[in-house]
Amino acid sequence: MSSEGTIVGGRFRLDQPIGRGRAGIVWLAFDTRLFRTVAMKRMYLPVGGGERAEQARAAAMQEGKDAARIEHPCAIKVFDVLPDGQDVWLVMEYIPSRSMATFLSEHGRLTPDQAALLGIQLGNALAAMHAAGFVHRTLEPGTVLLADDGGVKLTDIGISGGGPNPAYVAPEVARGLPPTPAADVFSLGATLYTAVEGVPPFGDDGQSSERPPHNAGVLTEALRKMLRQDPVTRPTMADTVRSMKAITEGRETAFIPPTAPAIPTMPAGPPPRHPAGPPMPPSGPQFQQQLHVTPPPGYPLQGATQQIPPVPNAAQATQYVPPPVPPAQPAEEWNLPVSKKTLVTVAAILAAVLVGILVSELFFV
Repeated sequence: MSSEGTIVGGRFRLDQPIGRGRAGIVWLAFDTRLFRTVAMKRMYLPVGGGERAEQARAAAMQEGKDAARIEHPCAIKVFDVLPDGQDVWLVMEYIPSRSMATFLSEHGRLTPDQAALLGIQLGNALAAMHAAGFVHRTLEPGTVLLADDGGVKLTDIGISGGGPNPAYVAPEVARGLPPTPAADVFSLGATLYTAVEGVPPFGDDGQSSERPPHNAGVLTEALRKMLRQDPVTRPTMADTVRSMKAITEGRETAFIPPTAPAIPTMPAGPPPRHPAGPPMPPSGPQFQQQLHVTPPPGYPLQGATQQIPPVPNAAQATQYVPPPVPPAQPAEEWNLPVSKKTLVTVAAILAAVLVGILVSELFFV
């Protein structure tokens, strides 16, 4: 039994469990050789020994090697598959995330637009696998990881151990036929149906009558085609992706898990108008303001409206230039005109002075 601190393959230290998949516990581990954090899962093997156990072990090793060949941004990268005693371990990239099943149980259903955008990402990853000659075989909400940064990742690619959830298994696979790309289309349809309706389309056992969708909206017709009982009549994965893109074309809704930070958006429409003062009059050389005045009694009404000429702009305004100052002229000294009255006055004063002098001489001699 694995526990914290166990060294797997002489290299990987199990630190703590971070989830539970179909095949058991997923561990957060540390690669002591490359000094990086990874995720590790022990693949499911039947209990017992003998030839049957060896065959199961060899099959698990081959499934791990096939999964390591898948390269896609929406698929968990498998770094290695290694034996450890009687166990077989998958070494995978570590992505902080939660399964879609956990997400739905905690946050409820997705909108049809969100589910369609999710289907585009999952469908592209599945189409890449099909082009490489692989099928997922166990697609369900538990094998879809919603990353904390908003990404989507498929896990358990091509891993058959533990048994798939019957609610998402294509009917032909449930009858014993080998899984095909058409079976992945059915599983994707059942997964998206659960995302918008909250329950699987054919019940938890996959054997009940189809429940008509009530919340699928624009996704309804695409889901019905993906969930057809006859695999021949189902659309291909590429057609499914094109259908999802047509549904979401021109729409702004995006699938953002609540673990990613919310992105605020500005409301659509014109910006709000702020209160302001009275409207400003138009400007320009042609504008003439009319000033209405009330004339006094008896004043004619004509001309009561005063026309104020427009104020020229800076380029048109005439700059004030003071008048030139004439040069100073030298004053002519003692060149003032003398009137006749002034001469008489001066003569009278002189005469009075002379008379005074004569009188003083007569009295003091």
